[in-house]
Order: sequence, then structure tokens, then C-alpha cells
Amino acid sequence: MPIGEQIRQAAQRSATSAFGLYIHVPFCATRCGYCDFNTYTAGELGSAASPQSWHVAVGRELDRAAELVGPRAVSTIFVGGGTPSLLGADGLGRVLDDVRARFALADDAEVTTESNPESTSPEFFAGIREAGYTRVSLGMQSAAPHVLATLDRTHTPGRAKAAAREASEAGFDHINLDLIYGTPGESDDDLHRSLDAVLDTPVDHVSAYALIVEDGTALARRIRRGELPAPDDDVLARRYQILDARLRAAGLEWYEVSNWARSPAAQCRHNLAYWYSTDWWGIGPGAHSHVHGVRWWNVKHPARHANSLEAGDLPIAGHEILTDVDRHTETVMLRLRCRDGLPETELDDAERATAARFVVDGLLAASDGRLVLTDRGRLLADGVVRDILTAS
Repeated sequence: MPIGEQIRQAAQRSATSAFGLYIHVPFCATRCGYCDFNTYTAGELGSAASPQSWHVAVGRELDRAAELVGPRAVSTIFVGGGTPSLLGADGLGRVLDDVRARFALADDAEVTTESNPESTSPEFFAGIREAGYTRVSLGMQSAAPHVLATLDRTHTPGRAKAAAREASEAGFDHINLDLIYGTPGESDDDLHRSLDAVLDTPVDHVSAYALIVEDGTALARRIRRGELPAPDDDVLARRYQILDARLRAAGLEWYEVSNWARSPAAQCRHNLAYWYSTDWWGIGPGAHSHVHGVRWWNVKHPARHANSLEAGDLPIAGHEILTDVDRHTETVMLRLRCRDGLPETELDDAERATAARFVVDGLLAASDGRLVLTDRGRLLADGVVRDILTAS
């Protein structure tokens, strides 16, 4: 059966569930040394693709999405990248207009865009707020200049803090700052200074991720040559504890292992859709999608993505139909990372026995039929999930 028909049938089976759109902007002004996302600088693309050709392709893919999933209201939109703010407020407004032309938006739709602080301004935030965006996620990474230099980040240390304030002044109630911890050369004091800066802004959400050294990146090559030390697991654990203690003391509670929010309303509903395996369509080069057990991913290069759609084809590089085992694996893996935890009924007898041992060991807490990672368990979340899933 053609993949398009598989998507259509899957969408019919889940027609009443929440539906989100992820829109991938693949453009960056420069390439950060740690990043392995599907992004391109102008020099890397040359004349093969441009924001204009990307925008046309996005419209065509939205047409196909609307055709295949039917008249479903969109509850969340997340424009990510890359650097969506390079499109400017007008460009991001046109993206949202494209969605509205093809889908109804839920009355309480969450509409997020990622932004690089260096490509924002008070006028930018006012423009996207007027266009209908409700949430902004700013890439801060660190407030330490030498850490930003190691990561090849181009923004100045104080710019993220200023951008968060500008977003608030433009009327945004929901503002996220992204942090990366464990960069070679970062100290505990550097992290404390970064947290000082975060907590001196009106943000209601913080995402913090341990640095992962991805193969093929400039950072990986520097570590392999011995120019920089590799991240240390014990240091990463200590930094996580610092983050968690500081953020919770400031009123931000964890709701997923790497995410803290000031209230339930501040939680990122689009990301919750991923963690709860609801339906979303990923628009753009390299974007991933999931509709009721059908998962697919697009070709990565913007030119190939655009050419496929111009020819009337879906720009799909590959797909899979999730089995019951796949769904179970993902449920355990994702739900255990969330504050709401995992219903014990999701586990078989062997898995429940393993989970019970983790409760005795203090890595899981059991309450009202749900299993939740303890503070210590969050430091070992991957191992807890792995051992439960291999218990059967």
C-alpha cells in the first residue's frame, strides 16, 4: 500500500485525537561546532535552495498534509531549526498564514518558534506576537563567553537575557531559555552564572541538556585530536543536580527530565505530544512525523525536498509501521521521563518485578498505580528504562 494511503487510513483511525505541526527551518547563519541537526548555511546551499524555495515547498507539503489527515484542528505548532528567526517576523508570519489557509487552529493553540537571540529585536518579537505566536524558545546555551566560544555560538553572553526581556515586553507570557551543560572548560561557577542570568529574566520555562558529542561534528573532531576533554559523566550528574536545585528553588518544577516549568500552563504542549506519542506532521527537510502508529521522515536536503513536492510526490525518505512491541518500548522510554510517570499497567510481570527493585533502590517511586523517577533516578533514567525493557 502506498505510504500516502497508509497515512490517510491511520489519520482516519485517530481523527479525534490532538494534532500538531512541526515546521523545520533548515537555515543557519553559521554552523555551531556541536550541532548535528539538519541545517545549512548559505555557503553550503549555494544556489540549490533558498528561503523562497523552502517556503514554496512548505506550502505544498501543508497541502498534502491537509489532504491526507482531513479537517483536523491543529492544537500545537512548533517552528524549529536551524534558525527560524532568520526568516524575520514577516517570514514567520507568512508560515503561520500558510497553516491557517489549510487548517483550523484550536482556540487555545500553542504556537512556538525557536529563535537565536542574535537575530531578534524588540520589533521582531512584536511582529511575531501580532502574527499569532504564543511562545518563544531562545537558544542561550551559556552565559560564559569561553563556553559559547567552545560551542561556536555567535551570540554575545548578555543577548539571550535581553531577548527574553524584549519578548516579555512584546506580550509573550511563555518564554523558554535553552541551556547546555557539561561543555569542555565549563566550571560549576560558569553554570551558576548562567543560572543567575536565566533567573534574572521573566522566563517561565527552562530546557537544559547535557552536551552530547555527536560523530561528524567539529567538536567531536577537536576531542578526538585531544584539543578538548570529553564530557565526564560524574561532572554531568553534578551539573544536573545544580540545575535542578537552583530552578526548583526559583519555582520552576521539572515535568520532563530535561525540562522545568513555572506552572502547568508553562509546559511545552507540543513536546508533550511527542512524549505521549500523539499525532504530528513534520513539515520541511528532514522532519519526522507520526500519525497513529505510522512514522515517516523526509529527505534531508532542501533542494530534494522541494523537488519531490514540485513533482507531486511526498518528500519521504523512509517510513515504518510501529508494532505493539515498538509502541510499548516508546511508551516506557518516554513516559518514565515525564513527571506524571508510567502507569504500572503498561508493564508485564517481569518488567514490574524489575521496576519494584528500582523502587527498593530508591530510583523509582510508586504512587497511585504509577511509577515516577526519583531525583536520584533521573540521573540514571536511561539505565532504568533499559533494564525494565530487557527484563522480559
